[in-house]
Amino acid sequence: MIRTLWRLSREAIRYRKLYVIAILSTLALTAVNLTAPKVLSGMTGIVERGVDEAGLSAIRLFTAALAGLYLLRILFRFLSNYLAHKAAWNLVGDMRTRVYDKLEHMHLGYFHDKQTGDLMSRIVNDTRDFELLYAHMIPETITNLLTFTGVMIVLLTINWKLALITCAPIPLIFASGILFSRKVRPYFRISQKKMGELNGKLQDNLSGIHEIQSFGREEYETGRVNERNFEHIRAMLQALKISAVFHPSVEFISSLGTVLVVAFGGFLAYREGMRVSDIVAFLLYLGLFYGPVTGLANLLENMQQSMAGAERVLDVLDAPAEFLDKPGAADLREVKGEIAFDHVTFAYGDNAPVLRDVSFRCEPGKMLALAGPTGVGKTTLTQLISRFYEPTSGHILIDGKDLNHVTLGSLRRNISPVLQDTFLFNGTIAENIGYAVPNASAEEIEEAARAANIHDDITAMPDGYKTQVGERGLRLSGGQMQRVAIARAILRHSPIIILDEATASVDVETERQIQKAIAGIAGKHTIIAIAHRLSTIRNADQILVIENGQITERGTHTELIARGGSYARMDRIQSTPIGGIA
Repeated sequence: MIRTLWRLSREAIRYRKLYVIAILSTLALTAVNLTAPKVLSGMTGIVERGVDEAGLSAIRLFTAALAGLYLLRILFRFLSNYLAHKAAWNLVGDMRTRVYDKLEHMHLGYFHDKQTGDLMSRIVNDTRDFELLYAHMIPETITNLLTFTGVMIVLLTINWKLALITCAPIPLIFASGILFSRKVRPYFRISQKKMGELNGKLQDNLSGIHEIQSFGREEYETGRVNERNFEHIRAMLQALKISAVFHPSVEFISSLGTVLVVAFGGFLAYREGMRVSDIVAFLLYLGLFYGPVTGLANLLENMQQSMAGAERVLDVLDAPAEFLDKPGAADLREVKGEIAFDHVTFAYGDNAPVLRDVSFRCEPGKMLALAGPTGVGKTTLTQLISRFYEPTSGHILIDGKDLNHVTLGSLRRNISPVLQDTFLFNGTIAENIGYAVPNASAEEIEEAARAANIHDDITAMPDGYKTQVGERGLRLSGGQMQRVAIARAILRHSPIIILDEATASVDVETERQIQKAIAGIAGKHTIIAIAHRLSTIRNADQILVIENGQITERGTHTELIARGGSYARMDRIQSTPIGGIA
């Protein structure tokens, strides 16, 4: 916990000016709170001695002083609370941005066992708990410590015997606080985790609402959401049950201190003639004395909740980042687009290799196609080119430069992907085409759309290039989405374009339009194309057939058909009408 607090304190240091003013205001507020009972005690003493003209004048002064103190208390409390909250919420904003930025730069393997909703919960919900820590816990802890110390000094000056009696319950309160922390923190951790799982399930279901309704699984999914919902609630209630025992226990122990003071104070008044004004002052300060101690309950509860959230946030920030640039890595410049694999093997973690000893070379401006069954490593191969993963062994080169020795940013600036699962952002068609080139002109966007054979479709829409595509591009057909993605890649003018199943989910006519778009960019870019529909890659300069993670055949379409191997068999199957005989 101490290490976590120290780490978070380093994050908050940038707002030290706000915190310094808030802390100074807290000190002033504490001084006001300590002075007010002294003034009241002085007024009590005047009344005890009998009020004369001079005493009445003194009471007026004390009254004015007390009113002034209460006005100052308003000012200092405002500065303390508002500035602490301002610093805390700015810190929350910074941490949310940092966690999101870190996730943006994580390698793809990090996301394989993560739910989007859980990661969103860490960004939004867990970072929000920092506000409890920095706007409430830290200022209140400072206030309570100062108040406790100041009141203890005052009580010792009034009557040291009674002051020591007052401290008798404190060890019991601290012991119960330590026990509370150990018991409640695991439940707050579980609660935060269950909230992340609930968010993950909600995100998953809302994304798949079409499937849920199509298969009539509404009741089933409501039950699963309800299950995760109450898992979170049960964990939170368990933590609150422990809190519900701890809070009144602390109050009871504190009240025992008050009972001891009243009893022992009466005894001292009887045996040692302790003045009534001193007893009144003691009782007034007693509320200030036990206030910080009983406040420990709320502080500890907030602490456990904040720490549970902070640990989940720091788990993300401390996770290994995406492959970093090696020392001395250089930018890729004036890329021609030659790609070479030199005995590349790759495996996900400790699993069996997905690719085994793969070697090939694709010349600049040529089209290299990858064919083969599903799950043999074709997509993985293209992700290695963009360095989303690094090979287990072997080397990948672009224009003769090993990717391990070039900067990641410059590498990806020279590669544009068009994926099978095309993702479009919720915005206009023009914004999606120009996504990778923010300063692109309307003419450049239109030129790219024409090259991708999507311009006519766009102009036929009521709002043209300003048409809103909807979330994930749902207002467009699959073929239109693919061609918008191709236009986006063309506009970027990257020397290397990766087409991952660009025609997998479209009709024959749309496939022809996409083929025309691909033909239009052939020769101008190095193209790596993955296709199950072999009609898309008939004109490729080289086709690699991958089976079981290895290249089993290579050549042009004509050469591979003549060879009569796996590729020829796939072509024969695709050419045979359903129900026909090959």
